[in-house]
Amino acid sequence: MPKVLISDKLSDTAVGIFKERGVDVDYEPALGKDKEKLLSVIGEYDGLAVRSATKATSKIIEAASKLKVIGRAGIGVDNIDIPAATAAGVVVMNTPYGNAITTAEHAIAMMFSLVRSIPQANQSTHLGKWEKSAFMGAEVFGKTLGVIGCGNIGSIVADRAVGLKMRVIAFDPFLTDERAVELGVEKVDLDALLARADIVTLHTPLTDQTRNILSRDNLAKLRSGSFVVNCARGGLVDEGALKDALEEGRLAGAALDVYETEPATEHPLFGHPKVVATPHLGASTREAQENVAIQIAEQMADYLTRGAVTNALNMPSVTAEEAPRLKPYIALAERLGAFAGQLSQSAVEKIEISYEGDVAALNTKPLTSSAVAGVLKPMLSEVNIVNAPVIAKDRGISITETYNNDADAYDSVIRMRLVTENQDRTVSGTVFAGEPRIIDIKGVGMEAGFAPHMLYTTNDDKPGFIGALGATLGEAGLNIATFNLGRSAPGEEAIALVAVDEQVSDDVVGKVRALPHVKQAMALAF
Repeated sequence: MPKVLISDKLSDTAVGIFKERGVDVDYEPALGKDKEKLLSVIGEYDGLAVRSATKATSKIIEAASKLKVIGRAGIGVDNIDIPAATAAGVVVMNTPYGNAITTAEHAIAMMFSLVRSIPQANQSTHLGKWEKSAFMGAEVFGKTLGVIGCGNIGSIVADRAVGLKMRVIAFDPFLTDERAVELGVEKVDLDALLARADIVTLHTPLTDQTRNILSRDNLAKLRSGSFVVNCARGGLVDEGALKDALEEGRLAGAALDVYETEPATEHPLFGHPKVVATPHLGASTREAQENVAIQIAEQMADYLTRGAVTNALNMPSVTAEEAPRLKPYIALAERLGAFAGQLSQSAVEKIEISYEGDVAALNTKPLTSSAVAGVLKPMLSEVNIVNAPVIAKDRGISITETYNNDADAYDSVIRMRLVTENQDRTVSGTVFAGEPRIIDIKGVGMEAGFAPHMLYTTNDDKPGFIGALGATLGEAGLNIATFNLGRSAPGEEAIALVAVDEQVSDDVVGKVRALPHVKQAMALAF
């Protein structure tokens, strides 16, 4: 009988589910804060169920010789070392949808608290001051709410705001026109949102692209007297710049439930008269905690007793028999998706995937999920091959698959077409000697491998381009590992895919774009 340790506070219902499904369970919520004790006992268990108190570090995972799965009752997995878990063969699961309504409702509550000064008025009234004129508020009726990130939680916030008769505008690179109409929101770019919104609310994960999305510069673009609400992730807002904007009177107030460093027992904005602060309560309702506890118990029990995988962050839905054969194609599909996704600058509307040759006869579901995850990951770090199709569906992205038993010159080919609002991009690849390789970009034939750091360019096929590009990279101290070229016809459009030893900076990309004959240049990471 498999054995699970619950090391954080979790609903008793979860314990019952484990037992009903044939899993032995120890409920020890104090262990989450006792690292040494957890380290000494973790080797006894097949599964570890946590919330946020337990830190599943590489040291804990290394000591967990029997561990097969870590389940997070909630969405955030900052407390779990996923690379270490993956290296150890430990599946990491979460419950990405169990607390969406609760978090959205908290954002709405924070908005009301902010515009009506409810916390400050409450404190003043308890002190017997009766400062009625000091807390003149504002209606949300007719105001413009700017939603940054209109996915699972952001769309619920938008729906509630529409019900309050607010005008809702949304910035989300993956929000399609059709989904925006369905939600009753207006899709805008970030600058337009900042210029128009009376209240800005954040509902996006923290990624390299979204970190400090409300930077000092972007905070300066907000309308005078506007409000900021962050119930998503610390690090989305430049907290120092936010304080300056409040103290200078450019912003009317801010409501924060999350912080760059947590637990936040001290903070420059604590005690500020224009700030409403709560201790990361977004998911803290009885209903949400019950939902995520039930879901994680069911998922972990199903995995340990039947091998079923749900909401895994580091493992595809693949049987043991399929895994060895599918592994290189999963890598190819994910990289083709990442290639197309990184080059897309507008909302994705359609993803078409064609499987040709031997791969068409395999279980392509995890391949398609991997490809979709690759497309979405540049903006949504929490996307994985299990939840990618659901997230794509929520954003109105159409996914189609076709199959052809013939693959021309190759045993197997995966072709991807990505349609966005203003682009139609194609890329194809195959597996050669066990490694994924690109064989076609936009109908231009070339053969290239993938590398951690790459530069992609399109240019007119004119003499001198290769030398100018090489010189530019050389001046920047970037060593070229591989240089692959293709062209549609002599003198027409050409494509270069260059692997370099270090990350290509924005400054270098700008210099490449400025070269004669260059049409497009972008840094890629795989």
